[in-house]
Amino acid sequence: MIITRRAFTAALSLAGLGLLAGFSPLRLIDGAMAQSASDVAKPGSLPDMALGLATAPVTVTEYASMTCGHCAHFNENVFPKIKSEYIDSGKIRWVFREFPLDIKAAAGSMLARCIAKEDAGKYFAVIDMLFKQQNDWVSKNTTETLTRIGKQAGLSQQAVEECLKDQALLDKIAADQKFASEVLKVNSTPTFFINGEMVKGATSFEEFDKKIKALLKS
Repeated sequence: MIITRRAFTAALSLAGLGLLAGFSPLRLIDGAMAQSASDVAKPGSLPDMALGLATAPVTVTEYASMTCGHCAHFNENVFPKIKSEYIDSGKIRWVFREFPLDIKAAAGSMLARCIAKEDAGKYFAVIDMLFKQQNDWVSKNTTETLTRIGKQAGLSQQAVEECLKDQALLDKIAADQKFASEVLKVNSTPTFFINGEMVKGATSFEEFDKKIKALLKS
């Protein structure tokens, strides 16, 4: 089940957001690897948020849910090493794409998009904050914490409320998620594509390092 506008609109209100803790995760299509790197690279409904040079020899595309504990662990313990070693040096372009597993994850993704607009650096800073404060806004005080994060980033409470009710933005996230599910066969988070090759689940820096070095030598 892909998150739909109807389900989101019915469930997500600033008054009732705290009641969504029991929302069922997505049931997604299981399947094979992506058909090709070109499928992964196809433009989506939303512009890609990416760090690193567009001309980098290796592109890693990450699909993550803002409520995914494994994604938060990767963000804190593995991604900074990859960024320091490969992104900042121009060897990797890192693309982050939303794949919300529940309503709260969709709300977090929407807030990040509203705060960052088209600024990729700001976007990555916001998702880093959301991952680090995941326990606070996922398990308790969802409305208050998301509002506080939005205000810290310069949004008014009204702007946060409008963001979380933005049906057009939700539709785009859902459309991109549907493409990832049906075409790329993404069915869990985190899922990575390294130059088109699918790597599923929590992956260590050493595993990434080995794959990246092999690609850079080829």
